[in-house]
Amino acid sequence: MPSFRLSAIALALLLSGGAHADQPAAPKPATEFTQSLNQSWLTRLPFADQADFEHARRGLIEPFDGVIHNAEGKPVWDRTAYNFLDGNQAPASVNPSLWRIGQLNNIAGLFQVRERIYQVRGLDLSNMTIIEGDSGLILIDPLISTETARAGLESYYRHRPRKPVLAVIYSHSHVDHFGGVRGVIDEADVKAGKVRVIAPEGFYEHAVSENVLAGPAMMRRAQYMYGSLLPRGERGQVDAGLGKSTPVNATVTLIAPTQLIAKPLERHSLDGVEIEFQLTPGTEAPAEMNLYFPQFKTLCMAENATHTQHNVLTLRGALVRDAKVWAHYLDEALVRYGDQAEVLFAQHHWPTWGGAEIREYLADQRDMYAFLDSQTLRLINQGLGPTEIAAQLTSLPPRLAGKWYSRDYYGSLSHNVRAVYQRYMGFYDGNPANLDPLPPEAAGKRYVEAMGGAEAVLASARKAFATGEYRWAAQLLNHLVFAEPANQAARQLQADTLEQLGYQSENATWRNIYLSGAQELRQGVTRAGGRNGAPDLVRALTPSMFFDYLAVRIDAMKAAGEDLRINWRFSDLGEDYALTVRNGVLTYRKGMRHPEAEVDLSMTKALLDRIALKETGFLKEATLGGIEFESGRISLLKLLGGLDEANPQFNLVEP
Repeated sequence: MPSFRLSAIALALLLSGGAHADQPAAPKPATEFTQSLNQSWLTRLPFADQADFEHARRGLIEPFDGVIHNAEGKPVWDRTAYNFLDGNQAPASVNPSLWRIGQLNNIAGLFQVRERIYQVRGLDLSNMTIIEGDSGLILIDPLISTETARAGLESYYRHRPRKPVLAVIYSHSHVDHFGGVRGVIDEADVKAGKVRVIAPEGFYEHAVSENVLAGPAMMRRAQYMYGSLLPRGERGQVDAGLGKSTPVNATVTLIAPTQLIAKPLERHSLDGVEIEFQLTPGTEAPAEMNLYFPQFKTLCMAENATHTQHNVLTLRGALVRDAKVWAHYLDEALVRYGDQAEVLFAQHHWPTWGGAEIREYLADQRDMYAFLDSQTLRLINQGLGPTEIAAQLTSLPPRLAGKWYSRDYYGSLSHNVRAVYQRYMGFYDGNPANLDPLPPEAAGKRYVEAMGGAEAVLASARKAFATGEYRWAAQLLNHLVFAEPANQAARQLQADTLEQLGYQSENATWRNIYLSGAQELRQGVTRAGGRNGAPDLVRALTPSMFFDYLAVRIDAMKAAGEDLRINWRFSDLGEDYALTVRNGVLTYRKGMRHPEAEVDLSMTKALLDRIALKETGFLKEATLGGIEFESGRISLLKLLGGLDEANPQFNLVEP
């Protein structure tokens, strides 16, 4: 029977758990090559500049250094796990630049940004901003989980009057900016008109659907990207670039917007607070907006400008973002608000104060994304492929490269230029030899044979490791591991190699990916964990989204011989869908019915939600009468019974 794995971020990152091996192999120390390379970073960047630490601490009202629990008493957010960062110099096993952002992101608590504007930072991956209206509160982005959002609001109430929340604003459609909404408002108050929920046009569709179709694969890769299964520590996960990490054992929720911002610029008054909304579709999220508060001379940049180079393509997988459009909207914000704003904040990291500083910051961020787009295109037109472009564009222009907020903590120059290439040119680099390559396992066996066998490959890899050539060692050993996955010497040396690459990485997500690979080579794949589903996201799925997801689970070759016409009615919605299974492919038409159909059924959308949440099943409801069939009961159950089951913990570093 079909089941849902919805939203890679909402489920994998936020609810991730799992069981490690009983006696996990201990991480190894940094080699002399890694120590030397990491030490050299201290002369490459302006570490004496401590301004960011002053800004990150500015306005601190109540620090947070504790643990937030869920209703079952399980820890959701543990700031104490990162105490190893506080007050210490970077160890040999962490790039000093990454250690620095890790320390900055560790400064957690309630902060006053300026009069009537407060932020909760470091209780989650993202920030929650609290604006004081005349009689109540306006919240921007209520974090990922109800537990962290509720704790953040209670922190505010300990120091400010307990005014009601009158409005929640979602700045964009990523779950770390809406998942905690039920921790700060009640949906009954929204339905009664007491609380407004405001979002950019397209928010609801993208919030629900962005990671549904490829959700299982994104979920698995996200474990690597965020290091969710790594131990916290100087040889494990130290940061996620945008913030520390994501909650576990968390409750993710969603309340639908009551008001959408649809025009490029809209001005509204909320409880005496004037806000100008600037839509920025297709930038960091498909539905996103900046906000300007003229009476406070304060600009909120959502996630379009943070203290890191962001992702043009996330390493967990997503649609490629448009760096050119991103630069355009940053410039639009600079032109419209640069001469007015005295404070700039985003929904990650810490604010920027001062008009001149804000103008330079926005201009630099604009130039960074414009650089990614234009320079990749320049080299594309010189005939370079994606890997060659990444090898040539190893640094931003000097003035940008020297700014801390342009560093590669979350996105990276290396993978972003390859993403820009993918956006314009696709997967193929133009070289016929790369048009139809062998898959990794078959290629690995042939490479190992061509290089003289496993011992010869191991000897070459050991030599590369011994001389600090870890990138080459990783490529060599990858062929051997895919050719002989049971070869323990290859696995262990590849783990050692990936570990050193992780220790050297300035980018938090690269480090997490390398170290996650090393851990799994040593311990095996961690068993899947976490709680089932985010009910609000399941209920928000439209029937069309359900049918789209159903389509990707049909094995076309197995189903190719049996055509079906299905009339599917949702009685509580009053909606009909005409489904066709033909050549093993499912398509559908909304608002239509087949004149003749092999299967004709009626059910409620509410029942579909219960099935998706595994509270019941198709077979049970078809038997008990929850699903009413005019015809074709057996045919439908046969189709559903043959669906592919996604593998939530598929291999990544071995076949």
